[in-house]
Amino acid sequence: MLTKLDKKLTIKGVKVDKKAIRQQAIRLLRTPQKGLISELAQQFSISREAARKYVSRLITEGIISSTGQTRAKTFQLENQYVNTKNYQVRDLDENIVWRELFANQLSDLPKNVQTIWQYGITEMVNNAIDHSNSEIVSITVWRNALYTTATIEDVGEGIFLKIQKAFNLYDPRESILELAKGKLTTDPNTHTGEGIFFSSKMFDVFIIVSDKLRFGHSNDCIDNFCLEAETEKKGTTVFLQLDNDSTRKSKDIFSEYSNPEDFSFSKTIVPVKLAQYEGEMLISRSQAKRLVMRFEKFQDVVLDFDGVSEIGQAFADELFRVFPNTYPNTKLTTIHVAEKVQHMIVRALSQEKNNLQKSLF
Repeated sequence: MLTKLDKKLTIKGVKVDKKAIRQQAIRLLRTPQKGLISELAQQFSISREAARKYVSRLITEGIISSTGQTRAKTFQLENQYVNTKNYQVRDLDENIVWRELFANQLSDLPKNVQTIWQYGITEMVNNAIDHSNSEIVSITVWRNALYTTATIEDVGEGIFLKIQKAFNLYDPRESILELAKGKLTTDPNTHTGEGIFFSSKMFDVFIIVSDKLRFGHSNDCIDNFCLEAETEKKGTTVFLQLDNDSTRKSKDIFSEYSNPEDFSFSKTIVPVKLAQYEGEMLISRSQAKRLVMRFEKFQDVVLDFDGVSEIGQAFADELFRVFPNTYPNTKLTTIHVAEKVQHMIVRALSQEKNNLQKSLF
């Protein structure tokens, strides 16, 4: 039976999909906006009054809220669930955190979404337990009609500084390059170093903030790895976000980076520009050696040259001739290669070919 509002939403004999209007109103509020009613009216060719009634219904149901008056109103999504809890790290079980704060509240979401959340939360909390040297870990979760968000926060040493010390890196920013590669752990006896890598691929937004640095990807990053944090952060905060109706599956992420024969973590994608400090060009052998550190742990390394306009001869030679000769079991491939970069790659490969021909005579 059509409601009075539904009857009004019939234009030239064609009934407008009220469910579609409702869903679009929610999607438009991924970030707060003022022109929601006008936008709905325009998109669905309905009157502003009809659009306003649909928005009012969402407000009544507590799904969205508004601030301001009349045409100047700003609309935003309302949280249906918010919870924060502090845990003593000593003897903490990450599964307890999952059960107390997440399991029941996310039980109505698709199974693939629940699986990603369980993986991400248990992995990130376990990292805080084993690596942070913090007495307290604080977990917060928010859920609205569109997505769920969580933060895992400690007040320990800080992840980037800890990695810098453990691997004797020159600068804590180099920790971000190592995290991007994957298979990084400061405790190889009890950890594989896979949790951060795979979590970063599963979530729509994944950010780690510590000191004045951040690693990860979000909607406000032009690229996938924003380095500078807005404010200095003591300890480490991990920020996770995933759409409630995401179709992403954790098994597909694992498969993409795994050996199909033994399911081992065998492939990685490395943003080359993370080896490049601001104001520098990638020209030296030492820069290339920093980039290829731990590449030999993988069977396939995809070098993403996005954002790198050119490289030097020594850098190219070390990366595309010396490293493959030293570690022939690791395959290097490239993506997003600029013309000047490609020229240097070809030059390095040509040099290797010439050296091979000379050795035959």
